[in-house]
Amino acid sequence: MPTDVIMPQLGESVVEGTLSRWLKKVGERVEEFEPLAEVTTDKVDTEIPSPASGVVLAIYVAEGQTVERGTRLAVIGQPDERIDAAPNNVSAQAHAAPAAERSATSAASATASAANAQRYSPVVARMAAEHNLDLSRIRGTGLGGRVTKKDVEAYLAAQRETPAAELAPWEQPGGGDLFKPTDEIFAAANAKPSAVPASPAPPAPMPSELSGTLVPLSAMRRSIAKHMVESKLHIAPHVTTVFEVDMTRTMAHWRANEAAFAAQGVRLTLTAYFVAAIVRAAQAQPTLNSRWTDDGLFVPNVVNVGMAVALNDGLIVPVIKSAQDLSLIGLARQVNDLATRARAKQLKPDDLQGGTITLTNHGVSGSLLATPIINQPQSAIVGVGAVTKRPVVIADSDGNDMLAIRPMLYATLTFDHRVADGALGDAFMRVFKETLENWR
Repeated sequence: MPTDVIMPQLGESVVEGTLSRWLKKVGERVEEFEPLAEVTTDKVDTEIPSPASGVVLAIYVAEGQTVERGTRLAVIGQPDERIDAAPNNVSAQAHAAPAAERSATSAASATASAANAQRYSPVVARMAAEHNLDLSRIRGTGLGGRVTKKDVEAYLAAQRETPAAELAPWEQPGGGDLFKPTDEIFAAANAKPSAVPASPAPPAPMPSELSGTLVPLSAMRRSIAKHMVESKLHIAPHVTTVFEVDMTRTMAHWRANEAAFAAQGVRLTLTAYFVAAIVRAAQAQPTLNSRWTDDGLFVPNVVNVGMAVALNDGLIVPVIKSAQDLSLIGLARQVNDLATRARAKQLKPDDLQGGTITLTNHGVSGSLLATPIINQPQSAIVGVGAVTKRPVVIADSDGNDMLAIRPMLYATLTFDHRVADGALGDAFMRVFKETLENWR
């Protein structure tokens, strides 16, 4: 019996992916679990394994096409098996028709078109909520008249181009410093007087006087850029608190146990300690491990720590599930396994889902301090810098101040100000700091 190859959900809140390359052609043999295609989303660039052994009987999605999760991509079976002429779900879920049928046109009934138009993706629904849009007023260009993300973006762009004079008075933007970004206020204060208000500067052209090479943006880089802009500017008001951590006891424990862990086939790194400290802090302050919803804060019963892993053209965030149940050696195993499979493009869709809080260890590249952007839909992200030896003031046994050389790091917590205030963020970081400074 033929087996369908389905587009999986490749990450938290990811509803679509771009099929970047087929690794097998129609008629070629493929074994179960053998890589069949490469897919790119805003969270991962990975391979889709074959769900069965057999021959590729049909391919319904061409390279470069973007389709939604659940879309039928191909069929695997035996050479003499018969299959449907067309996939049974493309009309509802694909952005484009199968490669063999793209030149043909099909007619759908008015009832089916209306039904398709009302099936909005989570991305479209979220954009409508953010901009207070009535989606029924937007002309959909998707299959069956469905409103797509590009339709909403085009509608918003057209609204921005409408002259202010044509808008009702109550719909025109307010004036005064209360409505201006901070940088605009200071720019206005420092600018020289001008009789004519300056108009917005057009985008800078490519510098003709400079020689160089234009490097095309990968699909992953474009998606990451979009995801970061949405998180920082359109979804969550970010605030960051910075703590200094004395790593003396943690470093001593690491050196004392590194060889013993290696003897068990586990590479012990500081990342495992950071994850453990996040778990303890999240258990003490579960609000920072929650998610904002319109109905209230959703507080999970587990701490699933996302771990940012840098790749050549971006980064992805595999998740250590139920980290609160793992010992230090268990966390170290998970850190090694996820990082290795992420760089080898061997992560499974489930590896990228369910994160409740994220760690980014930017110190591995020498960075001392950073203000990371929240990985939506989470509420917080912890950043740790490089451990460096610095002179610090400590108290001796008699309580007198003295200078000492200690391994120190800067740790940051960037969190959603809708979810928590500074006092709660600092309480989280105090537990994180105390865990590492008093490690036994």
